[in-house]
Amino acid sequence: MCPPDHYGIEYEINPWMNRSLGAGREHAFTQWRALRDTLLSLGAAVEELTPRPGLPDLVFTANAGLVFGKRFLSSRFRHEVRARESPVFDEWFAAHGFTVEHLPEGMYHEGAGDALFCGDTLFAGYRTRSAAAAHQWVGQALGVRVLPVELVDPRFYHLDTCFCPLAPSEALYFPGAFDDYGRKVLAAHVPKLIPVGEADAVRFGCNAVVVGRTVVHNSRCPELGAALRAAGYEPVEVELDEFLKAGGSAKCLTLRLDGEEAAGWKQRAAGS
Repeated sequence: MCPPDHYGIEYEINPWMNRSLGAGREHAFTQWRALRDTLLSLGAAVEELTPRPGLPDLVFTANAGLVFGKRFLSSRFRHEVRARESPVFDEWFAAHGFTVEHLPEGMYHEGAGDALFCGDTLFAGYRTRSAAAAHQWVGQALGVRVLPVELVDPRFYHLDTCFCPLAPSEALYFPGAFDDYGRKVLAAHVPKLIPVGEADAVRFGCNAVVVGRTVVHNSRCPELGAALRAAGYEPVEVELDEFLKAGGSAKCLTLRLDGEEAAGWKQRAAGS
């Protein structure tokens, strides 16, 4: 995670961003600390990246790249304003014992924002920020199966804004973010899909952090909370509206250092 010392709405690169509205710095700090403290209370260990001036979106660490074991596939951002973050992330991962790797020039890929494991399959969102060809390159580099799904609603510009794996065969998703083919791909490969209604989806309810059987997500998502309880999960709401102004929420503000494939279900399986 990266503290929001320099967070703000300084440019507009998705439908949520509006420079005239801005973000409340004090509220952002309060909300970011609440998320960090909630994750710590659930037993997660949190490493903090030093924020840098001029990089307002550095706080959204999910987009840094994709972690797989001790390999870090650095993102190749579509927008130059975010591409300036990559050297900072690369430096941190290299200093912490990761092998930093880069995609070929011209292959846009925005890390764990658009690449999420559900079981052993890497689901990959493309069109708005990441390219389908880049996902296939990542799949070959890691030796994993990749299933690209097209994102057709510009409000849900990264896969993690509309899809959240909960278990090897279970995930949250907002159906309206995908085209018909994408919905068929998800239905064919994820046995239990829990649909999220539009009201909760635009609160970025799917942009959640899963810790064991607990799902941490943005506040005021009542139908999502009920669906999670019915599926045997414990929802925990954290107010993150200052970050929603930039098109981000709980998942965007975190990056798993043990790898996106090392999700809670694998930890539970190892202990069972």
